[in-house]
Amino acid sequence: MPSVTPGGTPHVNPWIVAIAVMFATFMEVLDTTVVNVSLPHIAGNLSASVDEATWALTSYLVANAIVLPMTGWLANFFGRKRVLTAAVFGFTAASFLCGMAPSLPVLIFFRVLQGATGGCLQPLSQAVMLEAFPPQDRGKAMALWGLGIVVAPMLGPVIGGWLTDNWSWRWVFYINLPVGIASVIMTRLYIFDPPYIKRSTAGIDYWGIGLLAVGIGSLQVVLDKGQELDWFGSRWIVVLASMAAVGLVAFVVREWVARDPVVRLRVFKDRTYATGVFLMTVLGFVLYGSLLLVPVFLQTLLGYPALEAGIAMAPRGLGSFLMMPLVGTVLVKFDSRKVLAVGLAGASWSLYTLSRLNLNAGYWDIFWPQFWQGVALAMLFVPLTTATMSPIKKEEMGNATSMFNLMRNLGGSIGIAAATTFLFRRQQFHTHLLVANVNQYNAATRQMAASLTGSFASRGSDPVDAARRAYGAIWGMVLQQSAMVSFVDTFLALSVVFMVMLPLLLLMKKPAKGLGGGPVH
Repeated sequence: MPSVTPGGTPHVNPWIVAIAVMFATFMEVLDTTVVNVSLPHIAGNLSASVDEATWALTSYLVANAIVLPMTGWLANFFGRKRVLTAAVFGFTAASFLCGMAPSLPVLIFFRVLQGATGGCLQPLSQAVMLEAFPPQDRGKAMALWGLGIVVAPMLGPVIGGWLTDNWSWRWVFYINLPVGIASVIMTRLYIFDPPYIKRSTAGIDYWGIGLLAVGIGSLQVVLDKGQELDWFGSRWIVVLASMAAVGLVAFVVREWVARDPVVRLRVFKDRTYATGVFLMTVLGFVLYGSLLLVPVFLQTLLGYPALEAGIAMAPRGLGSFLMMPLVGTVLVKFDSRKVLAVGLAGASWSLYTLSRLNLNAGYWDIFWPQFWQGVALAMLFVPLTTATMSPIKKEEMGNATSMFNLMRNLGGSIGIAAATTFLFRRQQFHTHLLVANVNQYNAATRQMAASLTGSFASRGSDPVDAARRAYGAIWGMVLQQSAMVSFVDTFLALSVVFMVMLPLLLLMKKPAKGLGGGPVH
């Protein structure tokens, strides 16, 4: 049984607390990517198109983004343990109902419930872990927590693909049940509210909640559907973007002047926290952007099947898995800002290495850049979390972690949208550039066309059909080369983003000596 501290709060071994909240965190983060590879199967089974089935993703992300920033307020209003238990139970129950869904509208409805309950899990688990460990051990705690945040999105496509191929898309949701049940039991037994978290008697900021839902919800739909609908060429995207802009501006004004705000924005007055949140947004931008690019590159240009493409991305998770415990130990002795600088440089170098790939790339050409990127991400995520949260008082921890996780997720959504759009636009550019040199007046084109025509003719095609197939093959080569160069451009652009962030580290205050990221409060 847990012992009782002088303040009346039961004392539990912090590593037991860490395991309890990590179950929930890993489960929730995994669900942001595990469904992706199952969409064609979901669409076919529920008599819907793949485009319609993507609402199973969008609905989850929208609900998740709306609830995330409110988590600190919910914990203070209802009690942290009560909210965390309800969120884990609700997420687990919603997962079961998603697996049972008989139609796409029903699945989307339960995905909204799953996203809303899952939105509380990341910030609450992070706040619980930061408070459970003494400041000198927070680096180790965040190393464990970071494994779930960084590794889970990478394992999602692999697990989702395997379950869908060998069982059914419904098992993508059923797999959450044992993990969720274990998390509910451990949360009930080992997690307790600290003395300063009591049920609030303050009023409810209905206007703030409403503006937050409109602003964040509209923004998430714009980011998720923008490229598909040609961005501002779509009237619907223009309307949603306008709603997002007006809603978010009004929300910021409202929260700044409200007596009992649902989100306490004044926490951004601390420059270390504000800088750390911005850097985490950029980290989410590049992490999720590159997470999208690699499997698309492997499947469309190198011919990897979906499951093998997911497995080929495992080195990044392996690098993070091996490095995070070491980083947690290193932070006790080194300035977290120096570790961050090495991480930014390493992540930039790994993306630059990916930008040097070509169509002849082998498995090991893909393996090592991703492995070192995983190592670099561990050197980014752990010190950035501990340094950002170091100046935050325990009473504000729930609110601070809510905004921290929201901006990482929004950065990821922006990164996916930006990477997809940039890749598409660069492919258009390079296609036009290459096509300008592929014509009947170009000697190299005529020579290749003649060679291919002769090859097709020797296989039994008549001269007209052989010529048509030859120019079709040349056009295919143009598209393949333009796609390859566009991937190179996108990886290079993401590499530059990391290097541009280096000077911002100077804005962060030096952490207390020997703590790596957290002075004692």
